[in-house]
Amino acid sequence: MKVVILAGGFGTRISEESHLKPKPMIEIGEYPIIWHIMKIYSAHGFNEFIICLGYKGYMIKDYFLNYYLNKSDVTVDLQHGNHKINTFHGTEPWKITLAETGLESMTGERIRKIRSYIGNEPFMLTYGDGLANVNIQELVKFHQSHGKIATVTAAQPSGRFGALQLAKDQRVETFKEKVKGDGGWISGGFFVFQPEVFDFIPKNNAVFEEEPLGNLAQTGQLVAYKHSDFWQPMDTMRDKKYLEELWKSNKAPWKICK
Repeated sequence: MKVVILAGGFGTRISEESHLKPKPMIEIGEYPIIWHIMKIYSAHGFNEFIICLGYKGYMIKDYFLNYYLNKSDVTVDLQHGNHKINTFHGTEPWKITLAETGLESMTGERIRKIRSYIGNEPFMLTYGDGLANVNIQELVKFHQSHGKIATVTAAQPSGRFGALQLAKDQRVETFKEKVKGDGGWISGGFFVFQPEVFDFIPKNNAVFEEEPLGNLAQTGQLVAYKHSDFWQPMDTMRDKKYLEELWKSNKAPWKICK
């Protein structure tokens, strides 16, 4: 099953870095976040990716076109203009299609434009800025079990602030630091779709999260896979620093394999 990654947005909420590079190329540790996302899928045996490019997409192309070279010992002959790979140190078994889906395209339009790469098969999709320890194999099994067109992973984000429970006289009865959300569920990405999902995407540069997903929900074709464990987007510099702290301290929940 192929994995589609939306990687074309401007990343305006993390403009401190996104003015220099596309958001999926912002590094967590020594690797861009898109690499971390791909490793999650790869750990569960899914190694074929379609990356939807837009803003500064050439940087993502350069990264993967040079990936093999950068994992090798190389002798460069400047006089004759050639090089030789001496020792290859190994890499992931990934097959990657890098698709130009437009600078100004909305998410629905980006997905619609890669239809020819999907064919008449189920596929997975996620965003190029979110990490989780979702069990992808279980997610796919859940999708196959209900027989509907679409599955979305529902997540509960951590709260930003400590939660207080107050008595009538304003005494603090309980205090919980950064509680797990407020009991509500949000879309955490990590979708699974039947190919019929393309019939729900209009040819008007649609935002996928609006009309297409809304119509799928109204027709009973969208089912939620609840994931109550780790899920974290990288929307701001604060998020990036938090993810980096987890990675550098070897406590990254999404790190399932080397």
